[in-house]
Amino acid sequence: MADHAEDSAPAAESLLEKITEKFHHDDSSSSDSDNEKSAPSAGKSAVYRLFGRQQPVHKVLGGGIPADVLLWRNKKNSASVLGVATAIWVLFELVEYNLLTLVCHCLILSLAILFVWSNASTFIHKSPAHFPEVSIPEEPIVLFASALRFEINRALKVLRDIALGKDPKKFLAVVAGLWVLSIVGGWCNFLTLLYTVFVMLHTVPLIYEKYEDHVDSFAEKAMVEIKKQYAVFDEKVLSKIPRGPLKEKKRD
Repeated sequence: MADHAEDSAPAAESLLEKITEKFHHDDSSSSDSDNEKSAPSAGKSAVYRLFGRQQPVHKVLGGGIPADVLLWRNKKNSASVLGVATAIWVLFELVEYNLLTLVCHCLILSLAILFVWSNASTFIHKSPAHFPEVSIPEEPIVLFASALRFEINRALKVLRDIALGKDPKKFLAVVAGLWVLSIVGGWCNFLTLLYTVFVMLHTVPLIYEKYEDHVDSFAEKAMVEIKKQYAVFDEKVLSKIPRGPLKEKKRD
């Protein structure tokens, strides 16, 4: 009996050693796999994205139906929106239709069709046509006005900060943007410019989403070069502009 107990003790110890070794092996393999998983994620987070983007393009554009239209998730809806915009541009720019004339003609045609339809139903002994009441809901208008007010106030704040000279880089960017916009405005009228921007909104995000890695790589190189040129310009020009002394605020 004692011999049996002595034989079973080494067997139990060897079994425990095997179990412990197995656990250590699993822990080391799991830690290695965790490191392998964390390495790509760290590399992925270090990738440069245009304008410091951290989210997918669809989410940056607001998500939902507008983003689906701009990114051609539903080709039928996107083509319809772009087709309507093209038809409006052709009517006003190429055919030289006036807005008031177009609105009046559309109303005349719509009222004539509805009038004939409602009176024809009595002659063919059918129930009169039912036209639903159309009214503009209050909530979307209030939300749109609130969002527009917020964006205008933010733009005014940015313009005020630029006028006070707090950010020379932003001042140069705004001046350059306005200068380019004035040149483009001299090439075409406002409607053509608006239509061009509308078409770009339906093409540029789609192309960027398809080739975002290549575009981000090129943009990173361009931003490095722009920062170098700005540093030279700051050293040679901006740093030599005299500035008034800043008054220190008194702290109670």
